[in-house]
Formats: sequence, structure tokens, C-alpha cells
Amino acid sequence: MAEPTANPPAMSGDAERIAAGWLSRFERFDVVGSTNDVVAEWLRTGTPEVCVAVTDVQSAGRGRDGRSWAAPPGMGLLLSVGFRPTWLETGHLWRLSASVSLAMADACEIGGGMRAGSISLKWPNDLVRIDRTSGGVRKLAGVLGETAGIGTPDATAVIGIGANVDWPRERFPPDLADSMTSLHDLAPDRLIDRELVLHVFLERLERGVTALRDGRFPAEAWRGRQLTNGMIVMLDQPDGTSETVVAEDVDTDSGALLVREKTGGAEPRSVVVGEIRHLRLGGVV
Repeated sequence: MAEPTANPPAMSGDAERIAAGWLSRFERFDVVGSTNDVVAEWLRTGTPEVCVAVTDVQSAGRGRDGRSWAAPPGMGLLLSVGFRPTWLETGHLWRLSASVSLAMADACEIGGGMRAGSISLKWPNDLVRIDRTSGGVRKLAGVLGETAGIGTPDATAVIGIGANVDWPRERFPPDLADSMTSLHDLAPDRLIDRELVLHVFLERLERGVTALRDGRFPAEAWRGRQLTNGMIVMLDQPDGTSETVVAEDVDTDSGALLVREKTGGAEPRSVVVGEIRHLRLGGVV
């Protein structure tokens, strides 16, 4: 195996310097229960947007549907971003999560020395990479958005994201080893620098938030990263039922997944709430 190659250097405190230029609050922690909870409390007690909490370890991290989520100390980039999105149309709140995901996708590609566009999104916003050997889809980062007071002057939104950064495959949990990946796993000959990933993430996030405030959203970039477009997928519904459909496209105004029946014929319908758990890479239509 080749010797690891160093990433472009990230100076000590560089993330703090970037954060000081535009964030209202930026703090690092060794251990917290959940960065989403930390940021939500900041917002409840008057902290302006945009604020960011980063931690090495979450003792009570969570994913969608109340599932737990954890990463070994120092092997993930775990953070949450807090907004007061009264300036954003309620129907476009999903673009906050999308902007966080796009910023992290750029940061992971740069941190992992990958070409632009190497990382895909699994609707709506999880970061994934196709395993070219097995054809499986492996999760690199997960996103959890939580809102309160939407439609009121006290509206808040917290977007949490956890990316698997310097996590070697031999330490993956056995029950997740076939469905997850990390930058270390994707670029085994590269020295992965979490500070560089954080640095780029904050820069890209600032650009994304500035664009949203100006009424702009990179719709085609978000659509272009959607791995599921044109795939046969298993879609889990909030009521616990599942259905197999063709994920035809995404609606860049509403953020909805556009699906149709496998038999075709009917017009695509919009799915706003749901989760893709399985997709058939061989089922491109």
C-alpha cells in the first residue's frame, strides 16, 4: 500500500477564524448528548442565527424516527447548525437541510481528494457512495432536521449532520458494515484531516446560506446529486407501510420525491414525507 499523502494543511484554529467572520456562535465540545439539543437550547435562549456546535462524541445522538446514532471518538465530524428562518418561505424550509448536505458533500470530496460529484444524495439529503464492487449503496453522512414554531416570529430550525470521516472499515459496527462508509474507507491512502473538512464545510455553508437569503438555491446541483433518480426503490411511509416504486425525479421547488408505479402509465405523484430504505441499482429505467 502506498504511503498516505498529506492533505492541504488546515491551520490550527482555522475553523474558528472562518466562523468568526459570519456565525453568531461557534463552539466545540469533547462530549455532548446531542449537538441538535445544544443548538436548540441556544436558539431557545436567544442566540441569533446562524450558530454551529461541533463535538467529538455524542452520548445520545439520534437519527430519523428516533433511531440512535453514534461514532467512535475522533472518527466522525458531528455538528448541528441553527437557524431562525423567518426569512424563508415555509414551503422552502427543506432547503436548509439541502444546503447543509451540499456543503458537506463538497467538504468531504475535498477532504477525501475525490473528484467533484463523487458523493451522491439519497433522497432527501443523506450522503452516500456507490460501492463499485458490490453495487451496494453505502452511507457516508446522515442528516436530521428539527423545527419549532414554524409560521411564527419565533421559528427555529436545527439541522444536524454526522459524517464518517477518519473511521477505518475494520472498526465499523458489524451490523452496519455493509451499508456504511467513511472518507478513510473511500481514500485509504490519504491522510484524512477533519479540520480541513470542517473548514471547507463552513465556507460552503456560508455561500449556501447567503444564496438562500438572496432567494437563490442551487436546484440543479441538488437534483444532480440525487442517486435515486430513475431507480426502483423501496419507499417506507410514515404509517409503517412500504411500497416499491420508481423514483423518477425530485421537485426542486417543494423538495418532494416524484414517484410512479413500476407498471408505468400514471402521472408521477409527489412524496414529501417518507424514507428510501432500499434501492435496486440494476433497476434503472
